[in-house]
Amino acid sequence: MPRDGRAHSVASMKKALITGASRGLGLALACGLAAAGYALVIDARDPRALRAAASRIQAAAPGADVTALPGDVTDPAHRASLRGVAGDIDLLVNNAGTLGAAPLPALADYPPEELRAAFEANVIAPIALIQLFLPVLRERGGAVLNVTSDAAIEPYAGWGGYGAAKAALEQASNVLAAEESAIRVWWVDPGDLRTDMHQAAFPGEDISDRPLPESVVPAFARLIAERLPSGRYRAAELVPA
Repeated sequence: MPRDGRAHSVASMKKALITGASRGLGLALACGLAAAGYALVIDARDPRALRAAASRIQAAAPGADVTALPGDVTDPAHRASLRGVAGDIDLLVNNAGTLGAAPLPALADYPPEELRAAFEANVIAPIALIQLFLPVLRERGGAVLNVTSDAAIEPYAGWGGYGAAKAALEQASNVLAAEESAIRVWWVDPGDLRTDMHQAAFPGEDISDRPLPESVVPAFARLIAERLPSGRYRAAELVPA
């Protein structure tokens, strides 16, 4: 817990659950939220990477309250564990996901089992987590932040599986926002970033020209701190005013 007068009290500290937080955007957002005084529950499939991420978060925000729970969000038992461990949260960040089949195939060649897995990770799991946490988010006037992509709205060749899954997540977010007036529902396109997932989409290519995930954290911080209206946002449009 943060100390030395810079801290929120235990009673006032907000809490966030961030999925897929062992690297990339998830880790960058976790560091940013910890620095802003949030207590965190983080998850990822790789236990070793998740432990390393927790250490990095605490190094970036000394005294941060970070609970790491390894597991796969597509596993109902893991989702139930996240609900039990996280308890009362103010913010659910659905960042975990999968690119799907790689190298990126045309839809004509997309293996149905890979497509099913992409929807399971990118659509079903986030919705299932939202269902688990909705009661407490309603009580606390909390927020859901779903990470999406321009592939959800643009016809990029080879991105049919991932893009279709993200499009489904966007429409689910849109409907949720219409149904749940007590919470904020945001779906945010962070733009092309220098991440492992983006590299997997372009094997063997140099993606060093893409910005690091940390570059978009101020945009997300503004969205959360100012509690902007529910809706779809691009990180590039959320540069702090």
